[in-house]
Amino acid sequence: MSVTIKDVANLAKVAPSTVSRVIANSSRISEKTKQRVRAAMEELGYHPNIIARNLANKTTEAIGIVMPSSAGNVFQNPFFPEVLRGISTGAHEKKRAIYMSTGEAESEILREVMQMVQGRRVDGLILLYSKIDDPVLAYLKEQNIPFVVVGKPFKDSEYITYVDNDNFKAGKEATEYLIELGHNRIAFIGGSLDLVVTIDRLTGYDKAIQGAGIPYRSEYVIHEEFLQEGGKEAVCELLSLEERPTALVVADDLMALGVLNTLDAIGISVPEDMSIISFNNVLIAEMARPALTSIDINIFELGYQAVRSLTKKIEASSQPIESIRIPHSIVTRQSCKKR
Repeated sequence: MSVTIKDVANLAKVAPSTVSRVIANSSRISEKTKQRVRAAMEELGYHPNIIARNLANKTTEAIGIVMPSSAGNVFQNPFFPEVLRGISTGAHEKKRAIYMSTGEAESEILREVMQMVQGRRVDGLILLYSKIDDPVLAYLKEQNIPFVVVGKPFKDSEYITYVDNDNFKAGKEATEYLIELGHNRIAFIGGSLDLVVTIDRLTGYDKAIQGAGIPYRSEYVIHEEFLQEGGKEAVCELLSLEERPTALVVADDLMALGVLNTLDAIGISVPEDMSIISFNNVLIAEMARPALTSIDINIFELGYQAVRSLTKKIEASSQPIESIRIPHSIVTRQSCKKR
């Protein structure tokens, strides 16, 4: 016969309503009473019906994760497993489940988000990207549901809670690092211009080039997908130029790995012939040959702080808008050399 809440109440010598409040971790119940009730639950092997409790409280104890594209493409890039590790750690601490959404097309992603919101499957959502024109973000702004963006929103950022690095500063510092090594033919390999992170890092690159008095070359700026194949295609285009760059700012470690493999295949040595600095500092940056100098953006912390901010918004509707900056740093390895 299954153990009931009344059985726990009888053993702990409290009212059934007190047991319910202990399960909900109510501040109205003393710590001494909580310990007595929990000891009774453990002795009897009682496990509360979380689904029923959530229905009664009109909460799901779950958060939705909105990915930028299909899982097949997303998980090729180590950024996403690492940011999800941060989210998972934060969610575990808050005793919340994760509901993940992906889609092949923008319309599919929007439709899945609408189902999550209208079906009340989640208490709030985290967007793992920031686009210039995003119907998902526009939809969430219209809904009375908490959400947090990993990445700076392109507009109305003062009205949206987000967690991000200073990608303008990071792009500028990465380029200045190469300039200080004596390079003045520096190319930029970035992701899609629909993504705010690409724009910010490119703007930082532009600022550093201008500040050093180096002539701007539009042919030195290439945009591809944040994938290994994207890096390969970008560097092939740069190598076809009459005056090749001597150094590259690559906006993602996985792209940089594609660059390294392509250069190695055609006999161009890194860093002797070409210096490379990239972003994210995931494991492949350390394991690459040569190991990549990379901007560490603390990916885990981006995810962890996103959960922290979202939980505060879920628990208190009056929670003010936050913009959280996660610090970055340059991790120097063997892929850059003085000119």
